[in-house]
Amino acid sequence: MTEKTDVNECSRATDGYPPVLDACCGPKMFWFDKSDDRALFHDRRSEIYEIKPDRAYPKGTTIEIAPDVQGDFTDMAFPDETFWLVVFDPPHIERQQELGIFTKKYGCLNGDWRDMLRRGFTECFRVLKPGGTLIFKWAESEHSVSDILKLTDAKPLFGHRTRQHSKTHWITFMKPPCGG
Repeated sequence: MTEKTDVNECSRATDGYPPVLDACCGPKMFWFDKSDDRALFHDRRSEIYEIKPDRAYPKGTTIEIAPDVQGDFTDMAFPDETFWLVVFDPPHIERQQELGIFTKKYGCLNGDWRDMLRRGFTECFRVLKPGGTLIFKWAESEHSVSDILKLTDAKPLFGHRTRQHSKTHWITFMKPPCGG
């Protein structure tokens, strides 16, 4: 007879971590449940921005960046091979500082951003379990997805472009199951 496994027992991956990591969560825009306990939300920022009211944003609208763990996606403080799924949605707009609504929501690329993204890919794969999945999201507002994919040696499995202007790409990678 097969022994039943408690679902809550299975929701933790390694050393008490949940199975999913959102490496740079920002305001968790694409999450159905912004406090999903199957995920650990990570971002370098932890802040609330009040948005100036206009037609798109009523008075009192805020952007909240509230990660579970605050840290840099290029140097994460998690053990190797911790998560089954990593979501990597790094900033994609090049600016010196976060001034407008988009950069306040999503952050910005500055300095040697190519090296930053290269190190981000490396870290995401480091904390991913063998056979685990990396979901990468990139918006081609300033830099093409083909140029960004050159920043990792990992080979994508498949991807999808969003319909609106076809500029946002969702790309899926799988870490080799046996270190290959």
